[in-house]
Amino acid sequence: MLEIKDIHTYYGTSHILFGISLNVEKGEAVCLLGRNGAGKTTTFRSIIGLTPPKTGSIKFQGQEIAGKPPYRIAQLGIGFVPDDRRIFPDLTVRQNILVARRGKEGSAWNLDSIYALFPKLKQLEAHMGNQLSGGEQQMLTVARTLMTNPQLILLDEPGEGLAPLVVKAMGEQLGEIKKTGITMLICEHNVGLSMALSDRCYVMDKGTIRFQGTIEDLRKNEEIRKKYLMV
Repeated sequence: MLEIKDIHTYYGTSHILFGISLNVEKGEAVCLLGRNGAGKTTTFRSIIGLTPPKTGSIKFQGQEIAGKPPYRIAQLGIGFVPDDRRIFPDLTVRQNILVARRGKEGSAWNLDSIYALFPKLKQLEAHMGNQLSGGEQQMLTVARTLMTNPQLILLDEPGEGLAPLVVKAMGEQLGEIKKTGITMLICEHNVGLSMALSDRCYVMDKGTIRFQGTIEDLRKNEEIRKKYLMV
């Protein structure tokens, strides 16, 4: 579904990604792991067009998307859950969800299926965005992205800044989303959460891929975990 080949991405004159290559198959959950500054978020920004790579190829379902504007990439079926949430503070929960609605009648993700997955949001549907806790805002951000009915969803630090119990609940909800067959690419500091959700992983350091393999491969590779993940 997603194929990245040898991309080099810069912020101004600063070279951030050095020949990143990775792929995600349909229905897979794949995680990007690494310390702060490893290049995980820049990889996401490269995919969705916010920081296009200077060289290299990014293909989504066989179509080249490197260099396309972000709204075109979103229209093709890539959803993005940013780490800073970016909900609309002056809209209600219900309005925040509906503003992203895309898809035909009978699409998998609609208000009913969103509320079935996140019953808390139904309880809070009349609340304004700025009245929500961090965990509730994160639920809303994921819900809003699902309402676009994406084929691939990028999750940038879904557990960022959340209490352990909230992270556990979020992990369970993301596990339910995975069961629907949606393809997921996850960037997350919480190695336990990432490994519980994912089928395969890539470990990044200083803008390069240092390891790739199954989750079981990573569990067995103590050297990689200690050197690049400190676990």
